[in-house]
Amino acid sequence: MRLRLLSVSVLAVLAAVPAAHAGEGMWVPQQLPQIAGPLEKAGLKLSPRQLADLTGDPMGAVVALGGCTASFVSPNGLVVTNHHCAYGAIQLNSTAQDNLIEQGFNAPTPAAELSAGPNARVFVLDQITDVTERAQAAIAAAGDDALGRTRALEDFEKKLVAQCEADEGFRCRLYSFSGGNVYRLFKNLEIRDVRLAYAPPGSVGKYGGDIDNWMWPRHTGDFAFYRAYVGKDGKPAAFSADNVPYKPRHWLTLAEQPLGAGDFVMVAGYPGSTNRYALAAEFDNTAQWTYPTIARHYRELIALVGEAGKQDPDIQVKYASTMAGWNNTSKNYAGQLEGFRRIDAAGQKHAEEAAVLAWLKGQGGKGAAALAAHDRLVALLEQSKATRERDLALGMFNNTAVLGSATQLYRLAIERAKPDAEREPGYQQRDLPAIEGGLKQLERRYVPAMDRQLQEYWLNEYLKLPAAQRVAAVDAWLGGGDAAAVQRALDRLAGTRLSGTEERLKWMDAERDAFESSDDPAIQYAVAVMPTLLQLEQERKTRAGQNLAARPVYLQALADYKNGQGRFVYPDANLSLRITFGNVTGYVPRDGVEYTPFTTLEGVVAKETGAAPFDSPRALLDAVAAKRYGGLEDPRLGSVPVNFLADLDITGGNSGSPVLDAHGRLVGLAFDGNWESVSSNWVFDPKMTRMISVDQRYMRWIMQEVYPAPQLLREMGVGAR
Repeated sequence: MRLRLLSVSVLAVLAAVPAAHAGEGMWVPQQLPQIAGPLEKAGLKLSPRQLADLTGDPMGAVVALGGCTASFVSPNGLVVTNHHCAYGAIQLNSTAQDNLIEQGFNAPTPAAELSAGPNARVFVLDQITDVTERAQAAIAAAGDDALGRTRALEDFEKKLVAQCEADEGFRCRLYSFSGGNVYRLFKNLEIRDVRLAYAPPGSVGKYGGDIDNWMWPRHTGDFAFYRAYVGKDGKPAAFSADNVPYKPRHWLTLAEQPLGAGDFVMVAGYPGSTNRYALAAEFDNTAQWTYPTIARHYRELIALVGEAGKQDPDIQVKYASTMAGWNNTSKNYAGQLEGFRRIDAAGQKHAEEAAVLAWLKGQGGKGAAALAAHDRLVALLEQSKATRERDLALGMFNNTAVLGSATQLYRLAIERAKPDAEREPGYQQRDLPAIEGGLKQLERRYVPAMDRQLQEYWLNEYLKLPAAQRVAAVDAWLGGGDAAAVQRALDRLAGTRLSGTEERLKWMDAERDAFESSDDPAIQYAVAVMPTLLQLEQERKTRAGQNLAARPVYLQALADYKNGQGRFVYPDANLSLRITFGNVTGYVPRDGVEYTPFTTLEGVVAKETGAAPFDSPRALLDAVAAKRYGGLEDPRLGSVPVNFLADLDITGGNSGSPVLDAHGRLVGLAFDGNWESVSSNWVFDPKMTRMISVDQRYMRWIMQEVYPAPQLLREMGVGAR
């Protein structure tokens, strides 16, 4: 009964948002009616009720890519997103001899478009259903059994999703909000044939590279186009030459009214993860161990692969997407750590938590449950910290290319022996296409010699673990604790046959006993360590079940405390649809320095060095020198705008999100945040947090003057000027 009452209380808190304003806030769609006043005050000209219609105009044009956001921009399934969101597809279609990353890609007709890969998806939102009472009832039925609670929620989710996906062509997912105080089911049309239509050269789409990442001023043309295809019957289908472009019900139109400083902008997208309601101890663990440790490892891996890539162009191309992810994460973590120090995030987190705990103690018996929940969450964190080094080293080793395939395939064989409803999430019938797609595309993202070096790196990290964190099964397989043992193990793994795509696919249908009698060294490793991996998984699930009991209670108390102070409450990001709004504005990063909100074409040229990552195409440099603005210049700037700043609240997953003006027209694409904002995943800083977007006028200028795509401009209704 307590869990049910908590859900009602959280909804009451969300209904009271007197302090909502532009800037901070990743609002769930259900909150839009309550923040109508702040939206209108910030400059929205549409009715907030129109935005609340998630399948109408303009919200119905916004789609998820599974880690990024995008939007339809034509009635023929044309989708715009960031270049870095399409980077995996660009890399997948590149070779050392035909490098689309460098040269770009422009399909003159839809028939020339390239598959974005077997796992590329466009998810079109169809429906959101609140299932809080049912989810909490399923959890409560498990009583005091922590592992049982996790399994009960998993079983509930699998049944719910199976019912939802009985409608052919849909993909459904259960989302938890506010630590488990609210549960909602999202139903999406799953488009499985996604093709690359256009990507500018990397010297435009990734201009500035990792040097400019998170920086301002910025001059990056971070955009690309996909097209969504379906079967001739209009239903989602796997890639086929017979498929036809999808006909969306709604698509965005490009703004004709030029965007300027102070103008209203909003973003609809799928932000990945924030931690603004995390415990102070959880923040400390992240700031003191997780971020520094992972950033250090990624820097070392970047150097390792980078050096190998100098000798082998195949490695350079095949690991380009992986390297981009490592670079982005390591720089992000460094920026967050710097931001934590600048704003004394630790001090803020501890002070606020102390105030909440003091308030709870002042409640007497009413605060006891939340205080106990807080203590339980701290204890669970300490349990996970005891094995964090092991979990990182072993997890990364097991996820190297060949070993990742071996362990996944063996686990699939184990799960396939069960009825589908009883299988582990991720190994059900609905997951098989994604597993197969991953096995197929591995050959374009893997080189055996490089994989061996990555295995060696993580094995050496494993050998550094204290004895208490070592794993008996891994030690037995390794057969020693020195460099010679590592080399012997690597020599054995080099004999695997799973380096071939056909061999990997063959094992998708193999029975468990075939794995256990195999002489393939990678499979033998998977068989040797699987009992331990399953045991560790059960331990994690037990902690998750304990979390399910404690987290909602404490976060409800935190929401009540904030509400009592007149502060607004919105859930942490979790890859579900959110809306954020604000205004175009610069900022002052430090004394004596003021950043204006727009950059221009001349700024691109000013950065030019002729060498990557500041090596613009000759056509761009010539056009700027001739002031060939193509009718897209802004008189207020005296040039074509390239990127712009706004005070919106976004994070990873928002990449590719459409930036809309007050009338719901497309003015740009969100692609980054400024250096000072990255710590806002934990503590929001309204003075410094800024979203960086590519201006749609720069996108059009590139497609008109630099890397022409008149066919796409016409399709979007904005032919060359």
